[in-house]
Amino acid sequence: MNNPTKNLLPLLIGAWCAGVAAAAEPAASNDSITIYSSLQPGAVSPELYRPVAGRNFGGQVPGYAIVRHDRSYDIEKGLRPLRVSDVAALIDPTTVTFASLDEPGTRVLEQSFQFDLVSQAKLLQRYLGQRVTVELPRGDSVDLAEGILLGAGDGLTLQMDDGSVQAVRSYSNIRFSQLPGGLITRPTLEWLLDSPASGSQQTRISYETRGMTWWTDYNIIYDESRDCSMDLSAWVSIINQSGAGYSDARLKLIAGDVNRAESKQPRRDVVYKMAMAEEAAGFVEKTFFEYHLYTLGRPTSLPDNSTKQIQLMPTARGIKCKKELVFAPTLDIQYYGYQQFNQEYGRYGNGDVNVFLRFENDKSQQLGIPLPAGRIRVNQADPADGSLEFIGEDVIGHTPRNEDVLIEMGNAFDVVGERKQTDFRVDTRTRNLWETFEITLRNHKDDAVEVAVLENLYRAANWKIENASQAHQRENSNRIRFDVKVPSEGERVVRYTVHYSW
Repeated sequence: MNNPTKNLLPLLIGAWCAGVAAAAEPAASNDSITIYSSLQPGAVSPELYRPVAGRNFGGQVPGYAIVRHDRSYDIEKGLRPLRVSDVAALIDPTTVTFASLDEPGTRVLEQSFQFDLVSQAKLLQRYLGQRVTVELPRGDSVDLAEGILLGAGDGLTLQMDDGSVQAVRSYSNIRFSQLPGGLITRPTLEWLLDSPASGSQQTRISYETRGMTWWTDYNIIYDESRDCSMDLSAWVSIINQSGAGYSDARLKLIAGDVNRAESKQPRRDVVYKMAMAEEAAGFVEKTFFEYHLYTLGRPTSLPDNSTKQIQLMPTARGIKCKKELVFAPTLDIQYYGYQQFNQEYGRYGNGDVNVFLRFENDKSQQLGIPLPAGRIRVNQADPADGSLEFIGEDVIGHTPRNEDVLIEMGNAFDVVGERKQTDFRVDTRTRNLWETFEITLRNHKDDAVEVAVLENLYRAANWKIENASQAHQRENSNRIRFDVKVPSEGERVVRYTVHYSW
């Protein structure tokens, strides 16, 4: 069977152009976009990058954008319609605004968003009861069958001129005299305008559309030979599946958490606004309300169904960092506001020794700018051949200037920890509880290491450390920290008793 849709689209477009007035074309364009994203930083689904043929994932893209078109149109005096068809397909019609910048007296009486796009099924349904011409393949030749279209489902049903009914299962083309009214080939905004004068008017059209999002990716090249040094680059990735492309647009990016009211559940969106600067080619940052505005020094294009990456900042080289080993077996054991007398609760806490990289986001490190939330990937060069090998990744939150960035890399292979309870006494009459722990760290590396031991105190709100084998720091209301030096191929044991009262 031949494809019924073969050569159908050119006929539809030709009929549309011949039979219906085209939407207005702007004399000039000056577009800007503000992109909002509810995408959680981290790995992005491949479907967002590469939509399956015939399927648009724009409605599933976790974000939206505010689009503004500044354009000139020829507008006639009096009540006249204005149609604009080069707009996004996923518009929220309730957000559309139109204004004439040259003629304040031009009023909008009605506005609508038409999205009943022409298709084979819709066209055939609209043409029921009308005369059509069907091309029937006959080997190397084509026969023509003319008649009234009675049905269009699994094939066509035609009433011929002699009154007979013919079922057509295989055909190569359909000819229509004209396109039925009410069908369009592209999503279209339409206004009914009342203008006091005729002529060219500069207008501003804005709307919200789904199908756009963004995120930040950071890439680090780690160099352990230079006593923990790194090079850091940052890129902004933008997905556009809104159903429209934007050429030489001004893009605005703001980093921050913006509250947005929704019908079911409030959601905080990460907002990125990009704006054009006159001279700089990259981003320039400044404070904007309670967020941070990054200004891009050039216009950029965002084709539909595309992903684009833009450098957020020049690569910062030679950043000083610190590798930290942390043993925190009680990290998930918390105090929940009531006394905990069960001896087994938190009694044992063997776990991995985690590895972190820490660096300062300050000017002396060629940084010192607010860093938007995003995924941060770390690679290290192999001295044997110079190749870069992936060694870990993490997600960072919005980080102000002069704050530390902490990257969780994974677990240490050659350093292990063990924690066990060695004593437990409780006196409910006097409201006192004593608990003693022994923490053992073993280092199988060729060099000595320092391990930060974090201990949560989770049985009561009031506590005091007694008989600790080494100094500790109080990190917050229910956590202490021991900094333990462990020699090569050796071990260290930390003991302490915590006294709770209530």
